[in-house]
Amino acid sequence: MQIEKLSNDIDRKKYLKKLGVDSGGIDILASKMKHHVFYIKDMHVGAANILKQDALSIGADLAVPRGTVTAKEKKVDAMLIVTQKQLVELSRKELAQPLGLKELAKELKLFSRSVMPKKVDVMGVINANDDSFFEGSRFQNFEALSKIEEMIEQGASIIDIGGVSSRPGSLAVSPDEELSRVKPLVDALYEEKLFEKAVFSIDSYEPKVISYVLERGFKTVNDITGLANDEVCRLCAAYGATAVIMHMKGTPQSMQQDPVYDNVVLEVEDFFRQRMEKADAFGIKDIVLDVGIGFGKTLLHNLKLIKNLEHFLYFGHPLLVGASRKSMINTISGSEAKDRLAGTLALHLKAVDNGASIIRVHDVYEHMQALRVRDALKEA
Repeated sequence: MQIEKLSNDIDRKKYLKKLGVDSGGIDILASKMKHHVFYIKDMHVGAANILKQDALSIGADLAVPRGTVTAKEKKVDAMLIVTQKQLVELSRKELAQPLGLKELAKELKLFSRSVMPKKVDVMGVINANDDSFFEGSRFQNFEALSKIEEMIEQGASIIDIGGVSSRPGSLAVSPDEELSRVKPLVDALYEEKLFEKAVFSIDSYEPKVISYVLERGFKTVNDITGLANDEVCRLCAAYGATAVIMHMKGTPQSMQQDPVYDNVVLEVEDFFRQRMEKADAFGIKDIVLDVGIGFGKTLLHNLKLIKNLEHFLYFGHPLLVGASRKSMINTISGSEAKDRLAGTLALHLKAVDNGASIIRVHDVYEHMQALRVRDALKEA
């Protein structure tokens, strides 16, 4: 007899099928192999004691502070540790309980339905301006057209084009100036019918620019203000465009001036919920959520969002992460933008493992290679 410890990253269902498990039992066993940990703040101490007992009764557990049993404090924090199967059962069980547990049960039910994406799209970055933070992403006219064709050949399924830098401290420009920067490239793309080979996205929040490109084959609006402008919402709805809702604290001019959060994950979640409701009110059907790496966040905020990205999967929308060559890598390793590819790959691969289905990149070939190697590891 031999024993082999398997990675937590294995394809559970594939292993169970290989083992010859009955088809009816594969889903049940796979759900027992997936674990979740939830941090719950400010629970009523009575609710914590009820949840602890209910969790233990199904084989799960709730970590609580000393003194919880004797109700030493009125409110406590706790950590719930459950398998996927137990999460489903517990979310059903707590619907009949008092002290806020019914509301908790509804949230747990949402998390129990979260699904990790099976496919990852690479979004290539093209900047039609001369002040983007990474020089390697700046292209003009036909040089940009050639680069876009190269990115598509390398595997990019989305191309994101912008005419204004949103780096920290960048200066705003007029809508007319922004349109003049992207118009020659957009017209060339339209003439060459490249929108038949990839999805084109406009990195803008200006209605005048967005209207122009949607008329010429663009399908996605990548809005760093997260649909703040009602006219942008109307345009997305009218053209059936996908709206990328990004979180940003402040503006590009002020966002990195000591950003503070009580809990960055929960505050970004609240922002998404509000803007999703707005999108729905305007009739926008397709939404992508972007936590906004580097947009009003410290290094710790950025790392926490990537590490806890799976939290946002319960919304049921694709998650986009764009950490490509950003200054957070410099904070960690002391490197200039041109030397941050390795750090970018590390961040993006972790983001994909945690639920990202779109990664916004400057280096398409290297990311496609890294993703193929990652897939091979999962299949091994």
